[in-house]
Amino acid sequence: MYGLGVLKGLGVTIRHFFAGYADDIRYAGRKYLHSTNNFSERQGLEGRGAYTVQYPEEKIAVPERFRFIPFLVVNDADHPEAPGEDWCTSCGICAKVCPPQCIWIVRGEDPVSKRPVPQPEAFYIDIDICMNCGYCAEFCPFDAIKMDHDYELASYDRTTHHIHDKARLSKPFSYWMQIAPTTANEEARDRGSWEHTDTVKEKKKAGGQAVPYTFTESALDVMGMIKDNAPKPEPVAEVVMSAEGEAAPVVEAAVSAADADKAARLAKREAALAKKRAAQEQGS
Repeated sequence: MYGLGVLKGLGVTIRHFFAGYADDIRYAGRKYLHSTNNFSERQGLEGRGAYTVQYPEEKIAVPERFRFIPFLVVNDADHPEAPGEDWCTSCGICAKVCPPQCIWIVRGEDPVSKRPVPQPEAFYIDIDICMNCGYCAEFCPFDAIKMDHDYELASYDRTTHHIHDKARLSKPFSYWMQIAPTTANEEARDRGSWEHTDTVKEKKKAGGQAVPYTFTESALDVMGMIKDNAPKPEPVAEVVMSAEGEAAPVVEAAVSAADADKAARLAKREAALAKKRAAQEQGS
């Protein structure tokens, strides 16, 4: 009222104006020398007045919730059960809610039965059309698509280089933990586990338990918990016959639970076939 707001605003501007000169005097002309390595101080709470960012040699740290081109979350390469597996189930929600319609998905299918499988065969995003709104990440029910912090994507080739395919969009979960540890913890807390939603359901259905949520900002800690919770291979005794037809000493072989289940299914199938053949012989 009565122009006091304008005067206060001008006071803030003048204060920053002279603080910048005072900061230059404090550095004695060495403010923008890269050898002093004072950029973190200038952009931090200790900085005074206005300063110039010498881009690209100097880059301001982006906040955790900074939004740029989306990327797809996949398991790390050292995941004990499903290395490199997609979190995306190709449900298509991200493509439906995308305002500029820059997402295109091809759902995968089983090569034998031709039935759809919950994994994308192809995933494309045109970064020239993407408006970085974050709707795809917000509406994804599987926490499979996230907003990246990489904003240096300019190139002279708009036709192919700016259309990101699945290989370029896929980044490991450890990368997401690195750039957004707070958000990753919030999502894991809401899921109740550090693992994928479908993995939690499958383990619960099988009578097991997924990795429960425990606060950590380290991707190594998360991977350690997943490895500790992974099923251990069970030793199975195998009898090896020698050339003379005698049983050699029992050899302990470590096989996974999946191999044991497969062997049980094959044995059950052979028993059913033998029973069927016996019934046919009695009928003839």
